[in-house]
Amino acid sequence: MHVEHLQLHDFRSYPSADIALAPGVSVFVGANGQGKTNLVEAVEYLSTLSSHRVAQDAPLVRAGTEQAIVRARVRAGLDDERTLLLECEINPQRANRARINRSPQARMRDLLGVLRTVVFSPEDLAIVKGDPSDRRRFLDQVVVTRWPRMAGVKADYDRLLRQRNTLLKSLSGRHGRAVDPDAESTLDVWDDQLSQVGGELLLARLDTLAELMPLTATAYADIAPQNNTVTAEYRTALDLSGELSREELTTRLLEGMRHRRRDEIVRGVSLVGPHRDEVLLSIGDLPAKGYASHGESWSLALSLKLGAFGLVRADGVEPVLVLDDVFAELDQTRRERLAGAVRDAEQVLVTAAVGADVPDLLAGRRFRVVRGEVTAEDEDQQPDQGVNQ
Repeated sequence: MHVEHLQLHDFRSYPSADIALAPGVSVFVGANGQGKTNLVEAVEYLSTLSSHRVAQDAPLVRAGTEQAIVRARVRAGLDDERTLLLECEINPQRANRARINRSPQARMRDLLGVLRTVVFSPEDLAIVKGDPSDRRRFLDQVVVTRWPRMAGVKADYDRLLRQRNTLLKSLSGRHGRAVDPDAESTLDVWDDQLSQVGGELLLARLDTLAELMPLTATAYADIAPQNNTVTAEYRTALDLSGELSREELTTRLLEGMRHRRRDEIVRGVSLVGPHRDEVLLSIGDLPAKGYASHGESWSLALSLKLGAFGLVRADGVEPVLVLDDVFAELDQTRRERLAGAVRDAEQVLVTAAVGADVPDLLAGRRFRVVRGEVTAEDEDQQPDQGVNQ
C-alpha cells in the first residue's frame, strides 16, 4: 500500500498543505523546525491514531486554531487500483472524528488497519534504553499493526485496569481489617473481566515476540558492524511453561491476581497482568539496557523495527515505511545497511536535515521544506509531484 495524496489543514505548523506522493522513496529535506517531520507524522497519525512525538493530541493542532484535519488518499498496492480516502478530524476539546470515503465512522479506531505504517525515529532508542513501559508500548504497537482489532482489546484492558485500581485504592486503607463481602464480590467481577481481556493481550504479545525475534536477529546481523546474537525474553509474574492458549493464560492471570489479592489491597494497585510485564532484550550474554554501547543500542532498535516491518510483510501487508531523522543519528556503515534493508519497500518516506545524510541507495523524489513551504525539487522533471500551500 502507499499514500498517493496528503492534505493537511491546521495540522502542526501547516495552515494548509496539499502534496502528491508516489510509490518508492520520497525524501523531505529541511533544517530543524521547518516542518518536515510534521508531514510524516500526519501519515503516521492516520495509521495509528497516535504520534511518536507526543502523547496528547493538543500539540497536533496549529496554535490559535480549534481543530486539525489530516486527509490522505491511499492505494491498496502497486497492482491494485483500489483507493480509499481517509480523513481524521482532531479536536482537543471534544471527540475526534474519522471518515472513510467521506463517510463518518462510528469510532475513531475504525481507521486502524486501512493504512499500515512502520515508523523509525530517534525516539526508538527508548525501546532499548528506556523503561519497561517503552518496550511494552513497542510490542503493543506491532500487535495492533498486525491485528488492528487488538487496539480495542488493549483499550478494554486499560479501562478495566483503571476501574479495578480505583476499587483497590478505595480498599487500601483497610489494613488489618476484613474486606467487606460486597467489595470482595465486586473485585471478583473485575478479576474475571480483566483476566479475560488480559489473556488475549498476553497471547498476542507472546506470539508476536516469538515471530519477531528471528527477523530481528537477522536484521541485527546485517546492520551491526560487529555481529552478535540478539535475544528477547518475555518476563511476567505468571508461569509461562507448557502449551499456552488464551484460555490457559486467562486462568493463570486469574490465579495470579487472587494469589496477590492481599498485597494488592494493601498497596491499592494491580500487581499482576500485562501492564507489569517486561521484555528483556539481550546482546550476546548481557542485557542490552545498561550494557550495550550507543551504537549497539541503535543497531538493536533499528533491527527491532526492521523485524516489525518484515513481520507485517509476512502477514501479507506492505506497510509504508517512515524514516524520521534517523540517518543523522547513524554512522556511515549503519546508514548504508539500513538503506539496503528498506529500499525495496513499496513506499518509504524519509526526513533529513541534510540531504547528503540519506544514502544513494534511497535516491528518489526530493522535497525541500522551508518555513512550512514544501517544494518538489526538479519539478520540471516530476510534473506529477505538485505541491500547493
